[in-house]
Amino acid sequence: MRKPTLIFAIPMLAVAVSVMSDPARETTSPTTLPTAEFHFARLIYQMSPYGRWWGGSSWMTDAPDAEHFFMQGIGRLSRVAGAPVNREDGDGGRIIDLHDDSIFDFPWLYAVEVGSWTLDDVEAAKLREYLLRGGFLMVDDFHGTAEWVRFVETLKQVFPNRQILEIPDQDEVMHVLYDLDQKIQIPGIYTYFRGQTWEEDGYVPHWRGIYDDEGRLMVVINFNMDL
Repeated sequence: MRKPTLIFAIPMLAVAVSVMSDPARETTSPTTLPTAEFHFARLIYQMSPYGRWWGGSSWMTDAPDAEHFFMQGIGRLSRVAGAPVNREDGDGGRIIDLHDDSIFDFPWLYAVEVGSWTLDDVEAAKLREYLLRGGFLMVDDFHGTAEWVRFVETLKQVFPNRQILEIPDQDEVMHVLYDLDQKIQIPGIYTYFRGQTWEEDGYVPHWRGIYDDEGRLMVVINFNMDL
């Protein structure tokens, strides 16, 4: 994984790793309890029929390599004790199904290719509860006007009345581990080999988010980039 990718991603982890409310809660899947201070948790979702993914499920994009390299960076650049991910045997960290209460045991959740995601009413309600109780969602790798519209349509099921805002340079997520004073549009590898950094009509990268009532980030939205 390139260093710029880790520099942007690890601060989002650092903001997220905190004690969630109701630590004595029960889960429906006790075998999925955490075994380390931090796990890379990846969100399962159903795809919109308008999605651009071919040959699999978009939520699996870059697994398990993303998990493996990210967790190596966690160990190298922070003091967070992360669960190892073995890419050789296909171990991709934790997979989170929003119909399962085990989501509440993992404070940091990742969703990729969300320009084609959909959630049912149960999943939207569970994700809203998770975020309001202290969970943190990072979404990534979607591009252009059409994918933004589909992403927002689904996110509005979770938070119909909360604004999506540009994350300001002074936000703590930009300073918790490094002072991030350069915002780089990080391309996917195939886009990079074509000699460009954008996909679709997503020429300008955006770091956006949704805040709770106390002004703390609940959702980080990496748009027009493949972090």
